Amino acid sequence: MQIFFLTPTFGGDILKGASSGIIAALTEQNLSVGYFCPIADPAQSATIPRGIPSIESLDVDDVIQNICAGRKFDVLETIVDKIEQLKSNNDLDVLVVEGALISSQMISAAEINADIANALNARTILVASPLQDSSDNLMSRLELAALNYDGIDSDQILGVLLTDLTEVNDLDSVSQKFSFSNEEVCHLIGVIPQNQSSEQSAEFIDAIYLKEQLSQPLPVKVSPTAFRHSLIQRASKAKKRIVLPEGDEPRTVQAAIICHQKGIAKCVLLAKRNSVEAVAKKHGVSLPDDIEIIEPNDVIIEKYVPSMVERRKSRGLTSEDAQKQLQDTVVLGTMMLADGDVDGLVSGAIHTTANTIRPAFQLIKTHPDAGMASSVFFMLLPENVLVYGDCAINPNPSPEQLAIIAIQSAESALAFGIEPKVAMISYSTGTSGMGDDVELVKQATAIAQQKRPDLLIEGPLQYDAASVESVAKKKAPDSKIGGKANVFIFPDLNTGNTTYKAVQRSAGVISIGPMLQGLNKPVNDLSRGALVDDIVYTIALTAIQAV
Repeated sequence: MQIFFLTPTFGGDILKGASSGIIAALTEQNLSVGYFCPIADPAQSATIPRGIPSIESLDVDDVIQNICAGRKFDVLETIVDKIEQLKSNNDLDVLVVEGALISSQMISAAEINADIANALNARTILVASPLQDSSDNLMSRLELAALNYDGIDSDQILGVLLTDLTEVNDLDSVSQKFSFSNEEVCHLIGVIPQNQSSEQSAEFIDAIYLKEQLSQPLPVKVSPTAFRHSLIQRASKAKKRIVLPEGDEPRTVQAAIICHQKGIAKCVLLAKRNSVEAVAKKHGVSLPDDIEIIEPNDVIIEKYVPSMVERRKSRGLTSEDAQKQLQDTVVLGTMMLADGDVDGLVSGAIHTTANTIRPAFQLIKTHPDAGMASSVFFMLLPENVLVYGDCAINPNPSPEQLAIIAIQSAESALAFGIEPKVAMISYSTGTSGMGDDVELVKQATAIAQQKRPDLLIEGPLQYDAASVESVAKKKAPDSKIGGKANVFIFPDLNTGNTTYKAVQRSAGVISIGPMLQGLNKPVNDLSRGALVDDIVYTIALTAIQAV
């Protein structure tokens, strides 16, 4: 199912007739069509033909309150969830979605509309009224509106629909009048006169063009909203038990409550109950009566001593030493995972990466087929999701190790719905530079390509050549992934860790991870600067890994 997103380019209810006309036109093409107006203004009242599957709008006041409170992602995830429900109950060819009207009530409508379209990976139709502007002003306004969707000539924009004409004009004259030059700038989908019924409006819409667009493959893109929504849905279905060794750490407690309330995972807090209750009270959150808290007392610790001694017998671990080490809740949580009492572990809000992963390497160990352990971050940028590796584990990987990191990271991307385009990052692109550091990346790329010819892996590439198409055309014109990379493999830990933190903090994006790759069971580390949301999504990610 594809989504056609109608967005108004300026104020006033210029969408009246546009949605109903397009739905009628597509229905006449024997297509199955649905309708959704996520954020309906009281003035917004499209007349939708009977029998068209539709979804109830969100309350506009609730939307505004959530956006003002910094919970825009919650709004977007609700919209995605509603559409997923509609898809599951109806076999649709296309869903027509109306954008929010630009008004005093929704002053950020243009931005919100772009966010919705991106979250849905929708094809956008710009809706405008020629009566409100001169031809030059109209084109300027359309081009300005289109910047929210990567420009008026981008693949995301289907075309322009003009509404509210006072008299019927033929498409050629209107096209010429409003400077749509040979449709190279943007396709003119139609011109709808005023006061038309939906059936009449359909006559003025290029339905053949719209139907043809349904056969065009969409660019493979996973939006941050869709990614987050998928994490929550998949984790909820997994119903896994995740141990949190930092059980009375404030952010961890809040994250566990959210996961409990949303059914994301069954969290196990390792801490004294009175300590967890005190933290919840201090931060004004309600601790559910049935949330699981395990106090790490002597009885609990003693349970895991024999198993730990057996696992570390080659190192000469004694029962006394095991009992001492199990006083550390990270070690205790890792043994719970090793013995199958929980399905995954998340820690690191107050522990260092070394303190979190050392017990995992000792007790969980690396999977025999993996060769080594590495890590990735999922970087939730405003319009897409990138995978960064390795930013947490391996300081100076050899070419062979860097190749394994690239392959593991590509497989992680695939596992979470991202079609990997892997860029091996260096300070040089192609053959433009020389030196040991560049040579390492060249060798690693060759090894990775030889091991996995089915994966799209290129390097060395500079970050800008990998991520910006205009730069790629100059620096790497023959590259298949230039400007389109979504998996970035950094040559060493110094580069990777610095880059992920710079992007996370400067761009204000959510980074989920580091997710460890290559272990027998899922153990995931947190940044000590992690936000509550970071922890929630890392728990969800861990639950999915456990499947």
